[in-house]
Amino acid sequence: MSEDRDLLAQKVMVEGLYWWGVPTLFRCPYNEDPAACDVALVGVPHSTGNGTTERDQHLGPRAVRDVSALGRRVHMKYGLDPWTACRIHDLGDVPLPEGNDNEKSVARMVAFYRRIDAAGARPVSVGGDHSITGGVLQAIAGPGAGLTGGEKAVLLHFDAHTDSYHNLDHFLGAVKSAAHWASYLVRDGHVDATRSVQIGIRGNVRTLDWLEPSHELGYEVITMERYHELGPACCKEIIDRRTGDAPLYVTFDLDCLDPTVAPGVANLEAGVEGFRMNQVTELLQSLRGKNVIGGDVVCLMPTKDQPNKITAHVATAVLFEIVSLIADRVRSGA
Repeated sequence: MSEDRDLLAQKVMVEGLYWWGVPTLFRCPYNEDPAACDVALVGVPHSTGNGTTERDQHLGPRAVRDVSALGRRVHMKYGLDPWTACRIHDLGDVPLPEGNDNEKSVARMVAFYRRIDAAGARPVSVGGDHSITGGVLQAIAGPGAGLTGGEKAVLLHFDAHTDSYHNLDHFLGAVKSAAHWASYLVRDGHVDATRSVQIGIRGNVRTLDWLEPSHELGYEVITMERYHELGPACCKEIIDRRTGDAPLYVTFDLDCLDPTVAPGVANLEAGVEGFRMNQVTELLQSLRGKNVIGGDVVCLMPTKDQPNKITAHVATAVLFEIVSLIADRVRSGA
């Protein structure tokens, strides 16, 4: 009917306005059934894995939903409209009724993502602190996981910090914490560190041997200093060689970006310049064609963001790149 066509035309005009309508990630349909989609967008509103005073990371998913309608709709470099290339739904947030208990919350995440893994959907998540990556990968990688065929996953880990501090028993009480996930996932058989890369590392160094835990596990560590020494082309070659055709998971801590680019993060590192957006975009796009089984963007701190919500917009842009990598592979039939 003409009235229906008119209503549809009206909605098309306003869907790009972030303040209109019901917020879902990228205006995708809200559908809690993972079997109904190829890419499952998930919010993980969790803060207790990072026991610092910066405890508002659970507000990250809502902040990205609020602005993501303004995000890019098509990928010009890939010639791709991801939203029509495959089925992409917003599954909502992981319910975390014991939100102040990190260990119980991580267990809830594992159960939630096992449903997604069993359905064969590839999860792309927004956190939440970086402990959520441990919850996701315990479910979708390693023995019994469908997305990896029981194999370990390999990581491309963007971060200012290694998060492999197994020399610490806990981080302010949290065991499977934002500081430990990159270690215990390796020890427990979910991640192959010998084929993984940690990049952008430049943390507020407190000991001279702070990179040793990552080296012991087998990670390739590319600090910001090393990134500049090698140059982006060489770094992309290292990533390609290490990750190969293995099931690949991309985890992106927003604090790998310079504070002038992403000021609203949980652990600011202002002493050494971080990545710019064009640099991380180039690295992400170098993964095109790889078997990306999922990814996440973490450590958004909306209460520390600028009034224009620039860090939430940046998170949206990174999520779009990860979604596009998966949609492009689905389109190719791989």
